Amino acid sequence: MSLPPGFLDELRTRTSLSSVVGRKVIWDMRKSNQGKGDMWAPCPFHQEKTASFHVDDRKGYYYCFGCHAKGDAINFVQETENVSFIEAIEILAGEAGMQMPARDPKAQEKADRRTQLIEVMEQAVQFYRLQLKTGAAADTRAYLGRRGLGQGPLERFEIGFAPAGWQGLWDHLRGKGVDEELILAAGLAKPSSKGGKPYDTFRNRIMFPIRDARGRAIAFGGRAMDPTDNAKYLNSPETELFDKGRNLYNMGPAREAAGKGQPLIVAEGYMDVIALVEAGFGAAVAPLGTAVTEEQMHLLWRISDEPVIALDGDTAGLRAAHRVIDLALPLLQAGKGLRFAIMPEGKDPDDILRSEGPEALGKLLEGAQPMVQLLWQGAIEGKVLDSPERKAALDKALREKIGRIQDPSLRSHYGEEIKQLRWALFRPQRSGPGGGRRWQGARGPAVPSQSAKASMLAAAQDGAEIRLRASVILATLLTCPDLLVEFEARLEDMPTGDPDLDLIRTLLLRFADAPSPTRRDAIEAEIGPAPLETLLQARHVAITPCIRNPGDIDLARQTVAEELDKLDADKGLQAEIEEAAADPDALSHESVTWRLGDAANTRNRAQRSGGNDDATEFDLGPNGAHIDKDERDAFERLMQKIEFGKTRR
Repeated sequence: MSLPPGFLDELRTRTSLSSVVGRKVIWDMRKSNQGKGDMWAPCPFHQEKTASFHVDDRKGYYYCFGCHAKGDAINFVQETENVSFIEAIEILAGEAGMQMPARDPKAQEKADRRTQLIEVMEQAVQFYRLQLKTGAAADTRAYLGRRGLGQGPLERFEIGFAPAGWQGLWDHLRGKGVDEELILAAGLAKPSSKGGKPYDTFRNRIMFPIRDARGRAIAFGGRAMDPTDNAKYLNSPETELFDKGRNLYNMGPAREAAGKGQPLIVAEGYMDVIALVEAGFGAAVAPLGTAVTEEQMHLLWRISDEPVIALDGDTAGLRAAHRVIDLALPLLQAGKGLRFAIMPEGKDPDDILRSEGPEALGKLLEGAQPMVQLLWQGAIEGKVLDSPERKAALDKALREKIGRIQDPSLRSHYGEEIKQLRWALFRPQRSGPGGGRRWQGARGPAVPSQSAKASMLAAAQDGAEIRLRASVILATLLTCPDLLVEFEARLEDMPTGDPDLDLIRTLLLRFADAPSPTRRDAIEAEIGPAPLETLLQARHVAITPCIRNPGDIDLARQTVAEELDKLDADKGLQAEIEEAAADPDALSHESVTWRLGDAANTRNRAQRSGGNDDATEFDLGPNGAHIDKDERDAFERLMQKIEFGKTRR
């Protein structure tokens, strides 16, 4: 509707913003100056403990220095009451004693009809509440009692009972003079297909009134008392009052509780919400018989920046969680996210409250996972990731998911988090230097890949040499950062033989996508400068030609490639020794010798290619291969084990 000139100015003049806001906040009187209309309070739009929400009563504007919410009295009523612009004006005008301008006939007619329908709904609420007190509802009262719903919650949530008859509510409303068309339009009855009287929509059901953000009854949810009923839960059909995808159960009280600092909890159904509220979790809501919709997601974010989705711990609950994730991904914004509290298998929040109490549920809610964690778990659930092809398929699926995020900065952060989780899955975590800080990419134990297991084996066999080579490789990549992308894949599987080096390698990979000049700064921010200085000042590192000449990228590339080749050759030889030692009875003496000799040849070629002629070598056998003293000792012990096995046979 159009408003006459000056109407809004007059409304703002008559309205005290601090009075309007004061209904939703508690002023910090130490910081406020009431005489000057300079008021401060914790923000009602996001959860905080400090008073960062400022109201300038003289100018009629508010501003939050935390979440940057701003506006006038009309904006405040719109946001806190979840109403339209005109509805907000109507509320303020009524409080200010101002007569709203006459609307055009059609708009007025529509408003009058909504008012009539709401009145019919309120009569239905009272009818169902009275029916719960009758003898016909004895079983229903007993059931509610077993669910822990005493007189208090029954009154607070206006729970009622729809009798089993076909026209109980219909006859009651018609007896009160309610027009037939209004009963049908409110969704309280359905026309008969056989030409008889319309019949009640709800029969033999526990009745839960559904109210909008302003507290007006707009629909009902009904739980069947008959276990053989086709629909356990039934909601009102969509009407002029009710759009189930644009409303939430308990939305008004939850908004108020969230404004006072309580976490916003999204449960699956009415009983969960009631149980949560009665246990002290007042900011609880539920969707209305459907999966969460886009409109409901925006409603949730208007109440809280980070709602907690509390779902049953069963397959259906996890499926529901992933549907919410799929819906939320393209809607995410900086500062607007979701967390997920998955209940133990086979239980819902109501079960936890009744069996373990509010404290146990509180711990589950406090430990709610960020959305990225559940996205990752859904991607790897039930998958065997033991081949490059399967890992590539995982990467592709995750890229497609993350690609749906519209905000570039948020998309980048999701990609970084997923990358950390991927590294944690395919490589074991190790302690940081000196038992200090370490990167924790995942909350659960990491599962080592086969290549990582081989790396650990190699480290155990020849740790000193591995540490020397790994030190040179990592130092070279730090001093010549542009090479990292080229060697990133090989670096993932490289053994280090040392937890300090492993941490540096992990952080190099973690910040591989960071600009080359800033990568070292990012690593130092994580672990401090000391570990990097220790690495670069080590004698064998400092004398390496490419470290002494950091601008020679070709020399650096050659150094890294050769040192990685040597580590790979060492790893191959040690793997052959380990495999032969594991089952010497299955191999002939000659085949063991040939295989170990071939692996040793490969290893020695790699050593010589780097100009390393200082190793003490021994002739291994007829193929002319050589190995150093430690490997010779290991080989001789293996031969003794094989001969002992033959003697026993």
